[in-house]
This record gives sequence, structure tokens and C-alpha cells, in this order.
Amino acid sequence: MLSCKEVSELVSQSLDRRLSLRERLGVRLHLLMCGMCRRYREQITFLSRASRKLLGRGAPGASLPPAARRRIEQALKAQRKEKG
Repeated sequence: MLSCKEVSELVSQSLDRRLSLRERLGVRLHLLMCGMCRRYREQITFLSRASRKLLGRGAPGASLPPAARRRIEQALKAQRKEKG
């Protein structure tokens, strides 16, 4: 069975990609037994939907200047390289 850490990572990833059948089944089984992970999934889903709504309204600061976007992308790439 998946650990809470693995489930939280998969729940987060599911916002950006479709999980494999094996991953979805593992998450679903874990969520049946773990209230804390169910709560985490509810919270992350709420935040994702809220941020999409906010961005859709053209909120101030929703679009980044190109230089800021490049700095963020570079920082994310460097972080991925460190993890390995």
C-alpha cells in the first residue's frame, strides 16, 4: 500500500497529468482508509480550482513579466537537477 507521502505526491501530480491505472487504484485504496490524505486532496483540489478561477479573471499580478517567468523556470530546472 502507498504511504501518505507517496499519495500526497500523486494527488499533486494528478492536477497536472493523468495518473496511470495502478497509481489511481493505489491512491483510491489509500484514501478509503486515510482521512488526513482525503482532507489533503480536498484542500489541494480547492486551491487548484480557486487559482484557476482567479487567473481566469485577469487578477492583478496574474501574468508575469518575461524576465520573472525566465527566473522561475531556471530555478525550477535547477531544483529538478538537484533532485536528480
